[in-house]
Amino acid sequence: MTESRFEALRSTVLSLLEKNLDPKLTYHNLGHTMDVIRQVERIAIGEKISDKNDILLLKLAALFHDSGFLEVYKHHEDMSCNILMKHINGNDLTAEELEKVKGMIMATKIPQTPYNKLEEIICDADLDYLGRDDFEPISLGLKDEFLEFGVIKSEADWDPLQIRFFEAHTYFTKTCQQDRAPKKAKHLEELKAKQLLH
Repeated sequence: MTESRFEALRSTVLSLLEKNLDPKLTYHNLGHTMDVIRQVERIAIGEKISDKNDILLLKLAALFHDSGFLEVYKHHEDMSCNILMKHINGNDLTAEELEKVKGMIMATKIPQTPYNKLEEIICDADLDYLGRDDFEPISLGLKDEFLEFGVIKSEADWDPLQIRFFEAHTYFTKTCQQDRAPKKAKHLEELKAKQLLH
């Protein structure tokens, strides 16, 4: 895939997401997809991925990883792979590259199961916010979405769910273990302290 072909796909898919995603998706929205595209690049540099093609494949997987939300809420990863297949043509990717990109999309399914370095990078990019300063507003967006779609029944379910999620999650790449894990640990402490107050 060429950089210019990726840019063309990027503008097509981002415009689709902007126009057609349910506005009730207050986490799995256009901003999240754009963030994951940025983070896969940042982490790939940190992980010394020098193959330009691998970086393009990472960005392509990031672009499509949540596109399935255009059609379904549950098991959106399978749908994201289908949408990817509809948008790429025969010359874009080899069969092997296509499998790589689909593998990366499927690896982001919770609980995350990456099988190689590129899959580890996209998994960490997808949950990068857990160890960042903008964690709180992003997490509130996820809470509202979960309430809206019935993933949680009430506000009271949210903090315990977050704590369990934090405790089960680890960053896979050295880059995120260094850059994001310390702040993530601090967020977890704050969540637990808040729980004790209730």
